Amino acid sequence: MSAPLIVSIPHALGREEAMRRIKGGLDRAAGSLPVLKLDETRWEGDRLLFRVRAMGQAASGAVDVADDQVTVQVTLPWLLQKFADVAQQAIRSRGQLLLGKPK
Repeated sequence: MSAPLIVSIPHALGREEAMRRIKGGLDRAAGSLPVLKLDETRWEGDRLLFRVRAMGQAASGAVDVADDQVTVQVTLPWLLQKFADVAQQAIRSRGQLLLGKPK
């Protein structure tokens, strides 16, 4: 098993607004990446547990929402490890868009 990929995204929205945006933007984000399929999502308090599939490989992870940051942790199977840097950049950039300026 590989080490998890961890991305922290600071925000100034507060926990409730960040969760609202994540809930509303999750399907849009997955839909914008054609190689990524969202298999399962489950909220447990301030934590979103998820399972995705890319290129026939499954990955699982969690999104922890705090008052001032969101932390995404994904464990990639070894076949997808070579895409870890690309995945980290995509998570960070999409997260910053989603959690950017207050609406």
